[in-house]
Amino acid sequence: MVAPRFTLDRSSPVPLYFQIAEQFETAILSGKIAPGERIDNEISLAKNLGLSRPTMRQAIQVLVDKGMLVRKRGVGTQVVHGKIRRSVELTSLFDDLSAAGQQPRTEVIAVATVAAEEDVAHELQLQPGDDVWSLERLRFIGAQPLALMHNFIPVDVIDLAAVDLEQSGLYAYLRSSGILMRVARQRIGARGATVDEGALLGEKKGAPLLTMQRTAYDNAGRAVEYGRHAYRPELYAFELTLVDR
Repeated sequence: MVAPRFTLDRSSPVPLYFQIAEQFETAILSGKIAPGERIDNEISLAKNLGLSRPTMRQAIQVLVDKGMLVRKRGVGTQVVHGKIRRSVELTSLFDDLSAAGQQPRTEVIAVATVAAEEDVAHELQLQPGDDVWSLERLRFIGAQPLALMHNFIPVDVIDLAAVDLEQSGLYAYLRSSGILMRVARQRIGARGATVDEGALLGEKKGAPLLTMQRTAYDNAGRAVEYGRHAYRPELYAFELTLVDR
């Protein structure tokens, strides 16, 4: 049983249940509480903190709603993998996972030069049939597959033949090669998994996947990368900050 240490500020306007939920979430995302571990029951936690049971129940429910804790009959409350929340910025998944203290692992499925199909050529400002790099990768977090990524890059931008993309992120390699990406156009959506996607991601055919398509441009306005990616939604979310103008 896990009984995390909490620091509560009872004079703060932030509700006590929310303070507890935030500290629980930090402990899960940092790995201090591992997936699969059980936490003390509400009564025990409430007693140790000098709180009411409803306050503790509300804190735990926040994390259940976020998919970070699960209640199992006969087992108790158990930690599941925290969902990766990714800000919609011009960064890579590898960069974001590393910055969050995670240990991303990559399996390269295929890398080759191919003739650009019409949609790829349009995104990369090329002619259909022009040669592009096609890079397919499966990204893991821990032992769990998180994302299936397919990137296309014009052959005159970089040479992927000699790059170990199981040890380095694609965007990191682009930066090290002097390619400075300044802006991107991105589309976020959802659809059902194909048979092949399901097999790679550990999902059934038709299971919902979160999708993202992105075309990135360098500081000269040249399209340097086009990506089509699919993510497991129970492990991944995009996060946006909206500002009133």
